[in-house]
Amino acid sequence: MSANLKYLSLGILVFQTTSLVLTMRYSRTLKEEGPRYLSSTAVVVAELLKIMACILLVYKDSKCSLRALNRVLHDEILNKPMETLKLAIPSGIYTLQNNLLYVALSNLDAATYQVTYQLKILTTALFSVSMLSKKLGVYQWLSLVILMTGVAFVQWPSDSQELDSKELSAGSQFVGLMAVLIACFSSGFAGVYFEKILKETKQSVWIRNIQLGFFGSIFGLMGVYIYDGELVSKNGFFQGYNRLTWIVVVLQALGGLVIAAVIKYADNILKGFATSLSIILSTLISYFWLQDFVPTSVFFLGAILVITATFLYGYDPKLAGNPTKA
Repeated sequence: MSANLKYLSLGILVFQTTSLVLTMRYSRTLKEEGPRYLSSTAVVVAELLKIMACILLVYKDSKCSLRALNRVLHDEILNKPMETLKLAIPSGIYTLQNNLLYVALSNLDAATYQVTYQLKILTTALFSVSMLSKKLGVYQWLSLVILMTGVAFVQWPSDSQELDSKELSAGSQFVGLMAVLIACFSSGFAGVYFEKILKETKQSVWIRNIQLGFFGSIFGLMGVYIYDGELVSKNGFFQGYNRLTWIVVVLQALGGLVIAAVIKYADNILKGFATSLSIILSTLISYFWLQDFVPTSVFFLGAILVITATFLYGYDPKLAGNPTKA
């Protein structure tokens, strides 16, 4: 049963990661009549859906009792205001990160985004060393060097990219790259900060995700008011929403829940395999379906290095040397 859950969670992770990147990219580049949906409102709706999903999971863990659910939420959230407030920092950073991903995929093709975004492995490792005093092995440090080299190759300009960049608005690829890099740093810091909080307390992951979603909704609404308040007052909160937009929102809301399931049932090596498979699928679909990406030999070399680094970072020589204990 546990093995089935392990591979099921990984399969869902591959599907969710690949689908989110491709549908988000397609939704941001699709030319339609009328106003395009606002990414800031999509982030807020995704947070609200995540809260609803986590409340249902807590309800299930409470043996489907509304009284028990109410007691858990009251005891773990309302009666522990300081514990709840700790989640404000990572929540604000995650909200920034989610908005940056829309910016990135509005300016970069899905394949380049997917590979470059793996730099979050590097930032997560560095923040783990500095904030959690985690010690990295030789294979992990080597994987980080390979990772940086691979991403550098992926971002290496080619003749076709220079021609494409002339067709795009000035500096759009640079904007996309900066958005991805900032998202990588925010992802690394927020992820390690969240891990530190989880280790210091005994609250369930679902309760923590409700707290994250609560603050994320508040920060997200602030972003809507500051950046898109005029557009919302003119055309409404759900302007430009269609079936594809709702698919993107639901996939984004599922992201945190899928990661939590993978952490619970799988391991780093299999998670790395899922990430690598997602990169490959995104590259193929971006080329054949979206037709916004023409791979070069340098890109393929970089992608192979990034996939290798992803595997190597989760490699444990002790487990590999003694498979009976694995």
